[in-house]
Amino acid sequence: MGDFPDDFLWGVSSSAYQIEGATQVGGRGESIWDRFVTRPGAVVDGSTGAVATGHYERYREDVGLMRELGARVYRFSVSWPRWLPSGRGRPAPAGVDFYERLVDSLLAAGIEPWICLYHWDLPQALQDRGGWTSRDCADYFADYAAAVAGRLGDRVRTFLMLNEPNVHALLGHLTGQHAPGVSDLSAYLAAIHHQNLAVGKGIARLRALDAGFRLGSVVSLQPVLPAAEPGTEPREEDVAAASLADAAYNRASLDPLLLGRYPAAMAGFFEALLRAGDEETMRQRVDLLGVNHYTLQRVRLGRGPLGLELVPPGAGTEATQMGWRVAPEALTRTLLELKSAYGNPPVVITENGAAYEDPPVRNGTVDDASRVAYFARYIRGVAAALEAGCDVRGYLAWTLVDNFEWGDGFTRRFGCVALDRETLERTPKASFHYLRRVFGSGALG
Repeated sequence: MGDFPDDFLWGVSSSAYQIEGATQVGGRGESIWDRFVTRPGAVVDGSTGAVATGHYERYREDVGLMRELGARVYRFSVSWPRWLPSGRGRPAPAGVDFYERLVDSLLAAGIEPWICLYHWDLPQALQDRGGWTSRDCADYFADYAAAVAGRLGDRVRTFLMLNEPNVHALLGHLTGQHAPGVSDLSAYLAAIHHQNLAVGKGIARLRALDAGFRLGSVVSLQPVLPAAEPGTEPREEDVAAASLADAAYNRASLDPLLLGRYPAAMAGFFEALLRAGDEETMRQRVDLLGVNHYTLQRVRLGRGPLGLELVPPGAGTEATQMGWRVAPEALTRTLLELKSAYGNPPVVITENGAAYEDPPVRNGTVDDASRVAYFARYIRGVAAALEAGCDVRGYLAWTLVDNFEWGDGFTRRFGCVALDRETLERTPKASFHYLRRVFGSGALG
């Protein structure tokens, strides 16, 4: 184990609301996140994405950083309300022009643009119509996807439908921690199902538009294990709780796409939402499956949603600033599960990274040794999966520049480039230089 294939795809990922800023520029419409961040206490530091990293104005600088990093791929999201301010109808010329300029800049730098069509920033106008709790939203999405691909498909050949529909449904529609801030089981189930329909409809529409497109979607996958005291076997009820959590979190978004059905443990929850033909619509051939992975979870029977309770890392357990366990073997386990249970689909790790309390800039850099170690261990986890025969095509780090981290605002930093929020100056960290070496050599050393 050591070297990656020469054609292995290295790069970085981002999302529109977290980096672009310019939320009231060029006719952009309001998104659910623009509305959500105005709620008192919704974001811990009171920040918003109104400026974010200033990428809308500074995208050329960021493309230059990616080129210096040696990224072969940049996966970014198109802001639905920047392209279609009302979520449907006529596009905003300034929004379309921005993405045209970004794509052209990436290609000129030798970086392949991959577009993720939705990363949680639903137009508020569609939320006012029910958002993801409405079946119509899946059709609106397919129309929007076709509009973007129809305009940019001569230069962009890879389109990913939705980013982490499972997280968006859970945190946005069940726990209320993310936009649109809903806490309702029926809304959660509807959001899962209608996003699954959107993925299927979007892939089918784009495949009909151009058979040469590389199409897929992105799911967050985390092994879910039963909680247990050290040195003891887990209780039977906690084993059952972990199995249900796995079905609700991982497989309710994965199984419909790859298998055409909901996992048995969740099937009853979706009976009232299913209509004739839905399973055929949701199941699509994917040219690549994007896997976002950060940690593993331990679960026990409790008082949380669905009767499940997450168990935080205990004393002595290595964790990131987010409170997420550092467990690179969990990434290998996830990839092996895709190989054994889902026919070894072509996978790209579309997000992996860590938030830590970085030291200040000194001598023109940031010594983020913890993040360097995290990347090194998780990239080794990918190499182990490759050696075991998993069809892994690439690894995209999260993320380039420290950005707006949803409900955590700017209190959590994932970037390999530091951001000065006052000046928007970018400073590459030690992790940037580490990734540049790996991206350039394909070697783990």
